[in-house]
Amino acid sequence: MDTAEIKRILPHRFPMLLIDRVDSMIPGDSLIATKAVAANEPCYAGLPDEAADYSYPVTLLVESWCQAAGVLAVHGTPNPDVLAGRVTLFGAINRIEVLAPVHPGDQVTHHVRALKLLSDAAVFTGESTVADVPVLRVGQVIIALREAAELRSPA
Repeated sequence: MDTAEIKRILPHRFPMLLIDRVDSMIPGDSLIATKAVAANEPCYAGLPDEAADYSYPVTLLVESWCQAAGVLAVHGTPNPDVLAGRVTLFGAINRIEVLAPVHPGDQVTHHVRALKLLSDAAVFTGESTVADVPVLRVGQVIIALREAAELRSPA
């Protein structure tokens, strides 16, 4: 699955679309996705040249992993429009372990496994690696699927 296909599933766009491709997926079970970290990422803008080896922000690494989980959660019923239909909401993240830094030039591989899939929620676990070395462990992520109309505040 390339970036164009991912955009048909997720609402994220530049600069917040943080997965580049889905390498493999077993619907309802698991997914492997890739994020290439580049030196020209917006998070590095304005840093001096000698700062080019700064680590990729952990919050963005976790967000990237969660986007991969989002693809697995809704691939069969995609809705990139957050103003209509069912919206994907991340409700909880538990037991995140950062094991090693990620730097520009690294290709991060996200491994996502479904623990439980319900009609209106999902629970995932997994890890991220760089060159087969674990850099992030995700104990549990909970996703809720809600109708956009339910999320609007009363006028």
